[in-house]
Amino acid sequence: MTDVITIPATTPLAQKAAADGVRFILATFVDMNGKPCAKLVPIEALDELEAGALGFAGFAAGAIGQRPQDPDICVIPDPDSYANLDFIKPGLAMVQCDPYVNGEPWPFAPRVILKNVLETLRGKGMTAMVGAEIEYFLLARDADGSIHTADTRDSSGQPCYDARGVTRMFEHLATTSKAMNDLGWGNYANDHEDGNGQFEQNFTFADALTTADRVITLRYIISMVAEAQGMTATFMPKPFSNRSGNGMHLHLSLWSESGDSLFPAEGDAHGLGLSSTAYSFIAGILDHAPALQAFIAPSVNSYKRSGARTTTSGATWSPRVADFGGNDRTHFIRVPDGNRIELRGGDGSANPYLAIAAALTAGLHGISRGANPGAPNGPGIPGDAATPLPPTLLHAVEALRTSELLAEAFGPAVTAYYADVKEEEFLTWHNTVTPWEIDRYLTAF
Repeated sequence: MTDVITIPATTPLAQKAAADGVRFILATFVDMNGKPCAKLVPIEALDELEAGALGFAGFAAGAIGQRPQDPDICVIPDPDSYANLDFIKPGLAMVQCDPYVNGEPWPFAPRVILKNVLETLRGKGMTAMVGAEIEYFLLARDADGSIHTADTRDSSGQPCYDARGVTRMFEHLATTSKAMNDLGWGNYANDHEDGNGQFEQNFTFADALTTADRVITLRYIISMVAEAQGMTATFMPKPFSNRSGNGMHLHLSLWSESGDSLFPAEGDAHGLGLSSTAYSFIAGILDHAPALQAFIAPSVNSYKRSGARTTTSGATWSPRVADFGGNDRTHFIRVPDGNRIELRGGDGSANPYLAIAAALTAGLHGISRGANPGAPNGPGIPGDAATPLPPTLLHAVEALRTSELLAEAFGPAVTAYYADVKEEEFLTWHNTVTPWEIDRYLTAF
């Protein structure tokens, strides 16, 4: 039997760890690509962690605005993000952290960027509530590197909501569901999505920062649970050309400091149950949609999803233009009811901190201008005058480079660095000769 280690519980994080018998904490932050970076910290070193004494070589961690010669990134844990992961490894917990350099919040850190945007929101007397839909595939990988659906019986042409497919993946889904409920997140649904091997798991909406933290933690949980069961979980937007892709739809609403929702209204001109504030928020997102895509659809592969022509099931579920409508899943922004809007342009590769920060920034700009999105589009009818979404990551980066709004909100150096990282990602892919090119061109001329 493992000896119980007794550490004085003098801080909220220490108290939570002591109550759960935690022996190690994954002190975690993400780079701009959303990669979870962590150190495994023994509970005996919790004081050092909370004091910001543990350093990371930022350049080695990933895209987070550092060069090899820069000072260490040190992290400060947020006890509100604490998650007991005892079901993955006995005695393990995770906490999301804010990166600092030389004692100051690091401006390139995604969590810091979102917190800055939320501070701006608070300065206007508002808070943001966000829900996130997490879609992913459960796959197996062959020795030659090829992938296939982990459940070999999952081969129906229209597998969405199939009770048998859900049941065959019961252990994975139930383990993840229980973890979310044990953490107090309120898991309320787990279903088979539109693609073979694709699933979605949902938790109750919360304040913007909490939801972003939970997305990072849940991706980790899903991945680890899948690995323990001999599978690979992927949030990649489009792992199969003939199947639907992985979205990360965001449900957004603004609230007053007194706790009243600012979105619902009765008798509005467009009949969607929204206030003028909500319509202006929508207009801001639509106006900045091309640049916004660089954050909510931030990978080369994202544009295989948003540009898809067809799928086996008959629908791509991915918008191609920046429009909005009622309870209709064909639009960039869906309005399921008067309490919230659903931003459907984002995918599984999105960094939740940056995606939410960019969406809120665009929406607030619409509110500040009293912008009007015009009339909503009808069911299945894209707006003829709607702005087309970028066809590639490079187009999205070009839109981002011209966005004065996002440069001001995130900082010019931050947006320029992020744009450079994403442009390099595109060019690296573009410079890679693919099997498609060999098949098409090898003997074509």
